[in-house]
Amino acid sequence: MEILIRDAKQSDYELLLPLFRQVHEFHVFVRPDLYKDNSTPVEQEFFEDQLIDRKQHIFVATINNNIVGVIVTKEEEVTENTFIKGKEVLFIKSLCVADNFRAQGVGKKLTNYVFDLGRRLKVDTIELGVSEENKSAIEFYRSIGMKTKSRKMEIILN
Repeated sequence: MEILIRDAKQSDYELLLPLFRQVHEFHVFVRPDLYKDNSTPVEQEFFEDQLIDRKQHIFVATINNNIVGVIVTKEEEVTENTFIKGKEVLFIKSLCVADNFRAQGVGKKLTNYVFDLGRRLKVDTIELGVSEENKSAIEFYRSIGMKTKSRKMEIILN
């Protein structure tokens, strides 16, 4: 089984919607107070805007020309000030592998592709956010060498 990685294109939108839904439905399930139930969590116009934004990169993983995974990234600059040092960051905004292709190397291939992109871009770090409830994702990210940088905490008042 050969996993190929390529840039996403406009014509991929309909094929990517099930993956975008898969991620969104997980978030709605674990945090319905934050996320709206929505069958189109990524609208086509937003997707197309991402494709033309030179600071955003969307890559798809394919097996036999079928899309089985997607990773969405965005380059951002952290501006230096008296408190923090400036740096260039490549954020992984979203990663999804189709349920029936998990644990087959798709996610690792996508993230390694993005790690290589980060090296070519000469960013300082690659970062992402992950829900505390998503234990399998946390374990996956640890398995590829990522470490917890910080944690957001909250108290819900109403």
